[in-house]
Order: sequence, then C-alpha cells, then structure tokens
Amino acid sequence: MSLNTLLLQESRAALTGLAALLLLHGSYASAQTLVVDRYTVLAATPTAAEQDLLGGIDRITFPMDVVTVGDALAAALESSGYRLAVSAKSDASREILMPLPLPDAHRTLGPMPLRLALQTLAGPAWRLLEDPLHRLVAFERCPAFAEELPSWSM
Repeated sequence: MSLNTLLLQESRAALTGLAALLLLHGSYASAQTLVVDRYTVLAATPTAAEQDLLGGIDRITFPMDVVTVGDALAAALESSGYRLAVSAKSDASREILMPLPLPDAHRTLGPMPLRLALQTLAGPAWRLLEDPLHRLVAFERCPAFAEELPSWSM
C-alpha cells in the first residue's frame, strides 16, 4: 500500500469522524428546536392540542350504543382529560339536555375542535361552561331559553 493511499484513507476516516461529531453536536439547533433529520426541524414546544385540551381538532364517530346526548358528551370527553360536572354543581336544567336522543346528524362530527363538537352536541339552547382548573365541563341554558318551558313541550 502506498503512502498516498494510506494518507487518503486516514483523511477519509478523519472527515467521517468530524462529520459524525458535527452531526451529533448540531442535533439541537437551539433550546426551542430539535433537528431530527437533514431537512426536518421540530419545535420543542407543546402543540396547540396539548396546551388547549378542548381545542384539539378531532373527528368523532359515536358507536350505535351511544343513544343520548349525555352518552355522546361523555364519549367525546373520554380521552380529553375533561369530564362532565356532576348534577349538583351544574345547572339543574342539565336533566333536560342529557337524556335527549342523539340525532343521526351528530353520529359523526368533525374534523373540528372538541370544544365546538361539545357545543354542537348540546345545540344552540345551551352554553358550554369550562372549568380548566378541575377539567370539568357543564352546560347552562342560554338566556333566550331560560324562561319556563311551554306546556306543550313536556
């Protein structure tokens, strides 16, 4: 083996080692970004859905055993970390909303934010209330629908 060939092999090995060192050192572009591939840089911050649990975009399809609005609300909240407030702490008119039948038009929702899906399930007569501290949601009747129910609606 000639001296030139030996020098060329050592140079290649040194350059390969230097490239590997630069690649490892350069894998963190800054405290807020992470280089994961040659042309891919990810933000090292939570996504919008991770920060706002009810704001995440999702498509929800309810199985056939979900038959009431209350069942659908509970199923939609299942993986969100939120839950429905118990009756004693929420509006007493909750007993009107929860047993309503789930419309076929609501059997599949989205893609839309979970917050909007919950409001869609409840309908325009209800306002969504959020308690991010305890991760609870509840509904109250909108003022236009807060008066006594007509006798024919019962």
